Amino acid sequence: MITIDNKPIKLQIWDTAGQETFRSVTRLYYRGRVGTLLVYDITRRETFNHLAIWLEEARQYASENMTTILIGNKCDLEGERVVSTEEGEQFAREHGLIFMEASAKTAQNVEKAFIETATTIYKRIQDGMINEATEPGVRPGSFGNDASSKQRGRCCG
Repeated sequence: MITIDNKPIKLQIWDTAGQETFRSVTRLYYRGRVGTLLVYDITRRETFNHLAIWLEEARQYASENMTTILIGNKCDLEGERVVSTEEGEQFAREHGLIFMEASAKTAQNVEKAFIETATTIYKRIQDGMINEATEPGVRPGSFGNDASSKQRGRCCG
């Protein structure tokens, strides 16, 4: 649960771990999703090299209005970096993604990534780009717009 514009927002988060052995199951997680955090390890070039494949798959199975944030993880290991910040920024620009670096170990930018994703989705709902009532990845009331949820004082139906 997070709060945006004084409204409680419930996020449902699935970690697919990017492992090939779970690829067929991963496709199920994407169906109707409106937010994705695409994470690579700044100390392992192969994780960066696979981003285009994972992004293509996410876009194929998720909502066309999906918000995607590209995250370079392990920014606490600057001395072991093999993927530059500029490379991550360029990939994000080329694919219309939001970019940031984070550290799961130190928690740097971890919460920020979730808040940025939820805030972007919330704004898209407010702007009418995402229809909360018909988008399969958004439950009515999840983003504080459902009247019955407001009456109950809860975020989700």
